[in-house]
Amino acid sequence: MTSRAARSAQFGAAEADGIIRCDACPVLCRIRPGRAGACARYANADGVLVRTDPVLALAHAVDSNAPVVAFAERHWDGALMDPSRVFLTGVGSGTTYPDYKPAPFIVGSTHDGVDTVTVVTEGMFSYCGVKVKIDTDRHLGPETAAVRVNGEQVGHVTSAEYGSQMLSIGGVRHLTGGSKKEGVVTCDTLLKLCGAEPVAFTIDGGHAVVVQAGAAPIVDGTPETRMRVGCGSAAVGIFAQQWLGHVDEVIVVDDHITGVLSEHQAGRVLDMRPAGIRVRGRRSTPGRYFQVAQPGLGWGGTDITDPLSVIERIDPKLAWPGLRLLFTSTTGDHALYCVLDDTLTPQPAEMPSAVRAVVDRIGENCEPSLCSVLFIAGAGGSLRAGVTGNPVLLTRSVARGETRVTMGGAPVYLWPGGGITIMADVLRMPPRAFGHVPTPALVAPIEFTLPRALYETLGGHMDQVQPLAEVLRSLGDDLRVETWHPGNPWPVAR
Repeated sequence: MTSRAARSAQFGAAEADGIIRCDACPVLCRIRPGRAGACARYANADGVLVRTDPVLALAHAVDSNAPVVAFAERHWDGALMDPSRVFLTGVGSGTTYPDYKPAPFIVGSTHDGVDTVTVVTEGMFSYCGVKVKIDTDRHLGPETAAVRVNGEQVGHVTSAEYGSQMLSIGGVRHLTGGSKKEGVVTCDTLLKLCGAEPVAFTIDGGHAVVVQAGAAPIVDGTPETRMRVGCGSAAVGIFAQQWLGHVDEVIVVDDHITGVLSEHQAGRVLDMRPAGIRVRGRRSTPGRYFQVAQPGLGWGGTDITDPLSVIERIDPKLAWPGLRLLFTSTTGDHALYCVLDDTLTPQPAEMPSAVRAVVDRIGENCEPSLCSVLFIAGAGGSLRAGVTGNPVLLTRSVARGETRVTMGGAPVYLWPGGGITIMADVLRMPPRAFGHVPTPALVAPIEFTLPRALYETLGGHMDQVQPLAEVLRSLGDDLRVETWHPGNPWPVAR
């Protein structure tokens, strides 16, 4: 039986009139000749069920400075590629869901003298989503606010992190727990985010933002450029020494912690004279103020457009005419230099070059504003049965670090606790690594790599283990080879 026919028998069964019933998922499509199934991942080619995308293998180049040329030769005999530097990924491998059958590929290889097994499959994930990190101080929306695409809720705003707004998108409730339209829109949104495509969101009570992995966010039509150097207090601490002698007071406006230099511990250590300028908001420790304004798109992620509005009062017993006062944001995008007149009223003045240099230094220390997308999923249920006949042993082995989990060769973060809940950076996964099925659910590659002896101990499907070289050779036209991601660790290294 040819490899293509063998795979056809693994994933489907022939019926009358050349129709093939695909059992790669619970939809059980009946596919006519020349047509594809509902997921567009399997098709009927002259009575043989075929995967529409080739299986992806990633290879280390012999010369680390030279990329591997994507393989396109039709009749490859396997001699062009050393199996010891090839990793077969789940991309294009197909699924056996629900996994009453072994995974599509269970390959054996030897690395550093250790006999190794890699179980290669694609998982169907209804329990999945993405965590989106957006590097911006801009207020996108209140925490827990609904995040929408085309009017459908696909997630929510979660707690902000240092210099970044965070979104939680997807999850089983949006994929299957709402209306059919909500599920379809959520699935499409996840697929685009995981494919590093731009997605336009609107946030209830907030703003519009375009998110794309590896690109700058666009908030209300304006691209962001800088991630803040730190909160207002941190900025004071970083640049206090550089301001000394050039200004008498600095107020760094920030939505979270606004810093006031002369009150701050950094100013005290430098023996700065108290300036007597009290800002609005709730005073925390000296020189640190909370809630100076409402969140917004203005200075430091607040709704402030006029920095003078943060001043609550100026103490005439401490302030003096000629006092040099600088306002700046946490990115240096906004700055105003003032001098107090005889009535102790701040008057805008030309910023001295020495002061401008420090403001520019703030901007120089800001990293580029980017969006990060991390795919998160639970690899539980019957997926594990395609790996071993006793799934809990696999779960425990993964938790102990004995079995290494990758997604398209990319490393994953394994969440502690029960189950196999994993998270991966989509930019470290191969392009076009994700698909979907009409459930709706996402389809993503997943690989389990472990020593052969351990695999047998876990109750693995030993009769299905094939040498990697033979698998690569048998795939023929159904294989493509691309260069290994240089930032990813080699999964079979110990």
